[in-house]
Amino acid sequence: MHAFVFVLGIIFLTVVAPLWIIFHYITIWRASRRLSSGDEKALGELWQSARRMEEAPGWRMRAGG
Repeated sequence: MHAFVFVLGIIFLTVVAPLWIIFHYITIWRASRRLSSGDEKALGELWQSARRMEEAPGWRMRAGG
Protein backbone atom coordinates (compact mmCIF):
# COMPACT_ATOMS: atom_id res chain seq x y z
CA MET A 1 0.00 0.00 0.00
CA HIS A 2 2.84 2.39 0.84
CA ALA A 3 4.49 1.69 -2.51
CA PHE A 4 1.25 2.58 -4.32
CA VAL A 5 1.01 5.93 -2.52
CA PHE A 6 4.69 6.56 -3.24
CA VAL A 7 4.21 5.86 -6.96
CA LEU A 8 1.14 8.13 -7.09
CA GLY A 9 3.13 10.87 -5.36
CA ILE A 10 5.97 10.57 -7.86
CA ILE A 11 3.54 10.65 -10.80
CA PHE A 12 1.84 13.72 -9.34
CA LEU A 13 5.15 15.54 -8.83
CA THR A 14 6.55 14.69 -12.26
CA VAL A 15 3.44 15.05 -14.44
CA VAL A 16 0.48 16.74 -12.81
CA ALA A 17 2.21 19.48 -10.78
CA PRO A 18 4.34 20.84 -13.67
CA LEU A 19 1.35 20.90 -16.01
CA TRP A 20 -0.72 22.62 -13.33
CA ILE A 21 1.95 25.29 -12.86
CA ILE A 22 2.40 25.81 -16.61
CA PHE A 23 -1.33 26.22 -17.25
CA HIS A 24 -1.62 28.55 -14.26
CA TYR A 25 1.01 30.92 -15.66
CA ILE A 26 -0.41 30.69 -19.20
CA THR A 27 -3.75 31.86 -17.78
CA ILE A 28 -2.09 34.76 -15.95
CA TRP A 29 -0.14 35.72 -19.10
CA ARG A 30 -3.28 35.76 -21.24
CA ALA A 31 -5.13 37.88 -18.69
CA SER A 32 -2.28 40.39 -18.47
CA ARG A 33 -2.20 40.91 -22.25
CA ARG A 34 -5.50 42.80 -22.08
CA LEU A 35 -5.74 46.38 -20.89
CA SER A 36 -7.43 46.95 -17.56
CA SER A 37 -10.33 49.39 -17.39
CA GLY A 38 -8.06 51.95 -15.71
CA ASP A 39 -5.49 51.55 -18.49
CA GLU A 40 -8.19 51.99 -21.15
CA LYS A 41 -9.44 55.15 -19.44
CA ALA A 42 -5.92 56.62 -19.17
CA LEU A 43 -5.19 55.76 -22.81
CA GLY A 44 -8.43 57.45 -23.89
CA GLU A 45 -7.57 60.59 -21.92
CA LEU A 46 -4.08 60.70 -23.46
CA TRP A 47 -5.55 60.30 -26.93
CA GLN A 48 -8.01 63.15 -26.32
CA SER A 49 -5.20 65.38 -25.03
CA ALA A 50 -3.11 64.61 -28.08
CA ARG A 51 -6.02 65.44 -30.38
CA ARG A 52 -6.58 68.78 -28.62
CA MET A 53 -2.88 69.65 -28.91
CA GLU A 54 -2.89 68.63 -32.57
CA GLU A 55 -5.81 70.97 -33.26
CA ALA A 56 -4.08 73.88 -31.52
CA PRO A 57 -0.59 74.40 -32.95
CA GLY A 58 1.31 76.89 -30.87
CA TRP A 59 -0.38 75.80 -27.62
CA ARG A 60 3.00 75.94 -25.89
CA MET A 61 3.48 79.60 -26.73
CA ARG A 62 0.04 80.48 -25.40
CA ALA A 63 0.61 78.43 -22.23
CA GLY A 64 3.78 80.33 -21.48
CA GLY A 65 6.06 77.34 -22.13
